[in-house]
Amino acid sequence: MTRQMPIATRYPRMEILSEEQIREIHYATLEILSQIGVKMQDPKGRKILLEAGAWEADGRVKIPEKLVTDAIDAAPTRIPMHDREGNLTMPLELGKVFFGTGSDTIYTHDLNTGERRRATTQDVENFAKLSDALENIDFVMSMGNPGDVPADDLYLHSFIRMLRGSVKPNVYTAKDLKDMKDIYRIASAVAGGEDVLREKPFYMQYAEPISPLFIIEESLQKVIFCAEKGVPVAYIPSTNPGGGGPVTIAGAVALGNAESLLGLIITQLIRPGTPFLYGMNTAAMDMKSTIISYGGPEWSLGMAANTSLARYYDLPVWGYGGATDSKVVDAQAAVEATFSIMTAFLNRTTLVHDIGYIEYGSTSSMEMLVMVDEIISMTRKFTGGVPVDRETLALDAVARAEPGGGFIADKHTFKHFKNAQWFPSLFNRQNYNEWKDEGQKSYRQLANQRAKELIEEHNVPPLPERAEAVIREILAEREENKE
Repeated sequence: MTRQMPIATRYPRMEILSEEQIREIHYATLEILSQIGVKMQDPKGRKILLEAGAWEADGRVKIPEKLVTDAIDAAPTRIPMHDREGNLTMPLELGKVFFGTGSDTIYTHDLNTGERRRATTQDVENFAKLSDALENIDFVMSMGNPGDVPADDLYLHSFIRMLRGSVKPNVYTAKDLKDMKDIYRIASAVAGGEDVLREKPFYMQYAEPISPLFIIEESLQKVIFCAEKGVPVAYIPSTNPGGGGPVTIAGAVALGNAESLLGLIITQLIRPGTPFLYGMNTAAMDMKSTIISYGGPEWSLGMAANTSLARYYDLPVWGYGGATDSKVVDAQAAVEATFSIMTAFLNRTTLVHDIGYIEYGSTSSMEMLVMVDEIISMTRKFTGGVPVDRETLALDAVARAEPGGGFIADKHTFKHFKNAQWFPSLFNRQNYNEWKDEGQKSYRQLANQRAKELIEEHNVPPLPERAEAVIREILAEREENKE
């Protein structure tokens, strides 16, 4: 008998928290906000909250449950991120997973010398260009705090270089409100106007409070600016277990939840429907070395718990993956990157950043970025599940096969092998003699070569002249102000 109805494919998935656990963390979050409260450094944010029904006691602003639930109800469940040419390439919504680089590393590994050195503006542009060329990288971040420009201007220069290096969506950082205004001017010019930028956003601001529960003025001003302009913002606390957060995952997640939801409340009070990316960072502080570990399981565990909460709130969620504590691209780097990429896929975390980080987020590596791009591709194949239908069951091919024969020459194989199998781009499947004859290259050597080729050969559409004109104006203004 032939089955008439199509069979839905089941995708591998992991849910780390039970419904009861989710509710307990949510209730703990409400208690943190209403009973413990936050220290508000920014007077504008403080005023917004108090006028909306919050109150102040013991030097802290305390927030009722209604403000939390109203903000969750007002927030969009989808953020339609575009590329800078206006194409919808990254719709941030639950169930979809997107990957991108990280920001603000001090050092990078030089592709030519292998030297660990200070990052430059050219590195920022090269990372953006490499990300633009790699198929499994969906968005760009700066991957460096360049040391070859004035410290007060480095975030502005990084934003400009990211734009020139890639058309993909951009997640940027900024120093202060001055940076925010100048970056907004540039972004509006790229998009073709403020209204177009709101309709087809291609950039998102990344801001953080200081955990625990210190809402600094500089950070909140960025969130308020984005809400006033109606452009996407992520307010991501780093409640790192043992550092900015309690050492237990549950405690760190509850605290991070409170701090991120505070940012959500502010944005929705200013402009209901402001696109807001919810989430937190939960990389553990290693009790032996005091480093914040990018390769340990705690961040992935916290990310999984946070994603469960995101589903409870129906909000797209921030995540991490593809990073390592190793100082070089080696076996440790591959294991740690694969673990975090797999867990991000299984949890269906929406926006996964830090691809290409080594040395616990201190250093960026183009070789690491190339390797993790391939890990994402491989993991995507696994998490795509096993489609089952008349065609994939291949009964006609089985009927054609001679007993004891095979399927290598069957027309079903020719029709489906490109999609049925995953093919690596750099992982080596040669026989030993072929590998030896071609120079016995390690994976790191191949990744290095691939990164150089892509940076040299990949073409990125230039920015519109109207945007370059605005960039020249802003840079000239900054030079004049220094005199």
